[in-house]
Amino acid sequence: MTTTNGHLPVLAAAVLQPGFVGTTPPPWVCRWLGEGLGSVVLFARNVVDTEQVTALTATLRAERPDVIVAIDEEAGDVTRLESVHGSSRPGNFALGAVDDPELTEAVARDLGAELAAAGVTLNYAPDADVNSNPANPVIGVRSFGADPALVARHTAAWVRGLQAGGVGACAKHFPGHGDTRVDSHHDLPLITADRARLDACELAPFRAAVAAGVQAVMTGHLLVPALDPHLPATLSQRILGGLLRDELGFSGVVVTDAVEMRAVADRYGFAGATVRALAAGADAICIGGERADEQSARELRDAIVAAVVSGELPEERLAEAAKRVGQLAAWTVAARSAGSAAGRAAHVGLVAARRAVRVTAAPGTTVALPLTRAAHVVEFEPLRNIAIGAETPWGIGGPLTELLPGTSTVRYAEPDVPADPGAGAGGRPLVLVVRDQHRHDWMRDAVHRALAARPDAVVVELGVPELVTGAVHLATHGATRASGQAAAEVLTGAGLP
Repeated sequence: MTTTNGHLPVLAAAVLQPGFVGTTPPPWVCRWLGEGLGSVVLFARNVVDTEQVTALTATLRAERPDVIVAIDEEAGDVTRLESVHGSSRPGNFALGAVDDPELTEAVARDLGAELAAAGVTLNYAPDADVNSNPANPVIGVRSFGADPALVARHTAAWVRGLQAGGVGACAKHFPGHGDTRVDSHHDLPLITADRARLDACELAPFRAAVAAGVQAVMTGHLLVPALDPHLPATLSQRILGGLLRDELGFSGVVVTDAVEMRAVADRYGFAGATVRALAAGADAICIGGERADEQSARELRDAIVAAVVSGELPEERLAEAAKRVGQLAAWTVAARSAGSAAGRAAHVGLVAARRAVRVTAAPGTTVALPLTRAAHVVEFEPLRNIAIGAETPWGIGGPLTELLPGTSTVRYAEPDVPADPGAGAGGRPLVLVVRDQHRHDWMRDAVHRALAARPDAVVVELGVPELVTGAVHLATHGATRASGQAAAEVLTGAGLP
């Protein structure tokens, strides 16, 4: 695009945070870094292992030394750096169950040191949402819990730890995605809480994040009529300017959730939502996992320039956004240097996962733990949302087999569950593994049938333990690799002193 204002394309590129396909930066990304692009974001498709990511970020930094390299690494069920094997850390909900802020800070510091060593400088974490609605399909174990005060203190601890490790934290999804039944990847969630409820619940963790010095806040594509009856938070000046900036006092970078998500793109268009977000007070536009090509980046850059030329987007607002992105870039350079001495904490993730396990036994139960012989594991697999992704492995069958050789594992998903899901166990111990059993009718029915035939079966919940079933119920508060390992240790007694 040509324009008489030659600096506008540079400013427009500065506020974009595009993703790309491949495990090495494509030529267009390298070229754009020389033409003003200030940030990129990595997803699971960009990651093989830490060594490869380190090489990738070094290539980016060779084109622009202060480039912001972002990643969506919650260190729980949502993991990009460890998507091949599952996270070695337990995730927010497990940390909230332990409720030791020093442990949360240590886990986040360890993650920050790992990300910084790989050249990542901004992490779209922590998830600061209060999971006040158990039916929430997209937050769940990504939250520290349902209690606002608990979520606030752990959000602050996570921010402190991650940034001490040399990586900028980004609290999300402002002003709070916890009280909804709708996934904003697919539609626009409506938050019906009044202002008093928002202050007492949803906003408390974000106030704590700001007080802890969080470098970035990610907007949620949420309609919150108590704050703005007309526009989603990402596009609302009342919410981004009046609430986040003026009331909460946040002075860092406001990053949008992925702008191609249907909650905003279906209503305002891919480019239209981008321009509206910037005009409302957003500083950086995340182009997430679904639009990851040069054409998409160019479409947004050109739309931003055209909006400035037409007067729809004030040039001062675009310049302000680009300046904030530049200030964050400068912070990340200094933080990487200061955080280079931050050491890794050996096994802190597994230690945290072990502490998060909770076992509930029904009165008078005859089921004995630990298991001492090969078991039969039945894992019930729900559909996973886009944020978690389908590529990350989960379950306890693998680690349990290592501890009890000969253990077998089957996995069922709706509608392919047999009449008696546990029939393959024979006389062996039966372990039923669920994820958010309370949200899935088919899963509850299958577990009920299995328990009717085998009341001695152990139920392991890897999601939110809203529903406790079985004579012995084990809750891990997350489905990460560390959580699965911790569950297997408790089942067999291997992790006990």
